[in-house]
Parts: sequence; C-alpha cells; structure tokens
Amino acid sequence: MRILVTGGAGFIGGHLAESFLADGHDVTVLDSLEPFYAEGIKRHTLDIHRDAAGERDARYRFVEGDVRDPETVRSLVADADVVFHQAAQAGVRASVDHPRKVTDINVDGTVNLLEASKEADVRRVVLASSSSVYGKPESLPYAEDHPTEPVSPYGVTKLAQEHLARVYAELHGLPTVCLRYFTVYGPRMRPNMAISNFVSRCLNGEPPVIYGDGRQTRDFTYVADVVDANRTLLNSGAADGEVLNVGSSDNVSIRELAETVRDRLAPELDITYESAQEADAEHTHASVEKAGALIGYEPSRTILEGVEEFIEWYRANREWYEPLVRSS
Repeated sequence: MRILVTGGAGFIGGHLAESFLADGHDVTVLDSLEPFYAEGIKRHTLDIHRDAAGERDARYRFVEGDVRDPETVRSLVADADVVFHQAAQAGVRASVDHPRKVTDINVDGTVNLLEASKEADVRRVVLASSSSVYGKPESLPYAEDHPTEPVSPYGVTKLAQEHLARVYAELHGLPTVCLRYFTVYGPRMRPNMAISNFVSRCLNGEPPVIYGDGRQTRDFTYVADVVDANRTLLNSGAADGEVLNVGSSDNVSIRELAETVRDRLAPELDITYESAQEADAEHTHASVEKAGALIGYEPSRTILEGVEEFIEWYRANREWYEPLVRSS
C-alpha cells in the first residue's frame, strides 16, 4: 500500500513510517524539519527509515516540505492510498507565545491536506489530535463526549482540525478518523518533555525540575501503543468519521513520576519546584473504551512500566540522544 506520513520525521510520525516500512509498504514522508526541537533527532529518524527500507529504498521517499504549501501537498497526496497526518506545530506553552504560527501550520495545513485528499479520493485520512482539546475536566477519565473547551491556542487548533475532518467526511464522503493522543512518550521523544528531562537531569546529577506543585496528573501513552492504533486504521474502516482517545487509561502525578525516575537513577537528589507554566492542563486521564470497542485498542504498558523501558532505551542510546536533549 502507498502511505503518506506528514510530519514523518517527527516523534510519532517517525515511528509510524518505520513501522509501515518494516511491513513492506511504500512510504513517503513529508516534513519541514521545523527546528522546534533538535533537528538531529529528526535526522536520526530519517536514517532509521532508510535502514528499514534497506534494499527496497525505492519504496521510501523523504520530501522536505511544508503542509502549508498546497502544491507540495497535492502532489504527494495524489500518489497515496492512505494519509496519516501527523504534521503540526507542537507545544502548548509555545502556542501561547506564537498563536499565529500554530494556527497557520495546524489549521491551514490541515485544510490543504483535506482538500488534496478529497480531490485524490484517498481511502482514509487519519489525523493526529490531542487531549488538549478537552481543557478543564468536568469529570475524569475523559470520554470522547466530554465538553471540549481548550485552554491553549494549540488545543484550539487541534479541535479545529477535528471539526474540519468531520465536515469533509459529511460533505464530501472523505473517510477520516481523528485520534486524540494523551502525552505520548518513548524512544526519540521530544527533549522538552517531562520524562526525557527528568531522565537526562538525573543521569547527570541534576535535580528534576517540576513546574507547579507536582500534584497535576498526566495520562502518558507509550508510542508503540499509538503506532498500533494507527496501524489498525490502515485497513479498517470501523472508526471512519469518529474521534477516538488513545491513552494508557492510567495516570500518574508529575511528582510521582519525578520521584520514580529520581529513585531509579539518583536517589540522593532533591526535587526542585518552580512556578507553574501558562496553559498547562491540570489533569488528563483517558477513557479508551470507545477505541477498544471500535478498533480493539488496548494499552500494552502501565506508565511506570513504560518509563522503565524508556530509561533503558535512553541509556542504550545516550551517546547520540543526550547531547540533543541537553542542547534543547
């Protein structure tokens, strides 16, 4: 099958492209290599793609380009059977400072992608959404019918993407699925995330830094589970037109997370607390019942099991990964 992964040099998109290549599919990656975090991590991901393609390198193509360019998007979508739209300007906190940029990429880029997909009559478009669409919880865990009142420009753009996908499905019959990710982590994750920061600091004898009092909770999702959810949608139309949570169905306080990493790596360190950061959600916790019913989704790891796995990966890849984490 011919697959287009936008944002395919990034964290989640990179794992998706790697998985599809391993299965023998034709994969095109579109990525602007936006320097929101260390470009070296994305370059490493592209090397992994080439290794995965191996002697089938003609079945893999990397295009350095921007989803805001309609001509580039149109030309690539025309050659795709299924599109996985992972490209976005990430960062809840960054979106507060740069709302126009996040809107241009996340909303305008998605319109380009949906327009091209409608014209090309692709089989399915799977879009990456976010738990940020929910905002302040009225109840936990979040089910998909929970009110959506995002508290950051980033969350607003993700909600706009979902509505655009729904409209294109209803008006044009374009099969779309939106997956609401809950704080994804794992190998090659963004270096400015809590887990990578805690691990890096503890391995270097520096105290973990918590923003706020640490009582805020997160549903962290291991990247392999996100890949599995997307892979199911390659051949299944069971969730067409739907929005699904993809989480761990588990959650942990930031304080407990920091203490777990600290106790595992550097128990002598104290934890440092700084002021809470603007637009951060207070709590996240996913109900994955709908995803389980429609596509058989089931998380494979608890958060603490996944963190232990990430620590081992970090140690094995410390030579190339850590300099990029600490430069960001």
